[in-house]
Amino acid sequence: MFDEHDLTEISLKSLRKSIGYVSQEPVLILGTIRDNLQYGDHLATEEDMISALNQANAGFVLDPKQCEKGLDTYVGASSVQNLSGG
Repeated sequence: MFDEHDLTEISLKSLRKSIGYVSQEPVLILGTIRDNLQYGDHLATEEDMISALNQANAGFVLDPKQCEKGLDTYVGASSVQNLSGG
């Protein structure tokens, strides 16, 4: 039983379609924040990228006190800028 539902009555296909996974560790390509955002949409405008950051609750990137170079801050494996997944 899960939330008053008999799991044996739920199809495996339906169950798999209902499950998502969000890692606590960000997966970043080596480069800038801009590079990472454009990896997902190479036609993204600066306005699109700012909107995506705000939707992801990552608007802090635009604060020069936290990321001096904003979208042009280098990130990735063992980079100077450490972004928390939490």
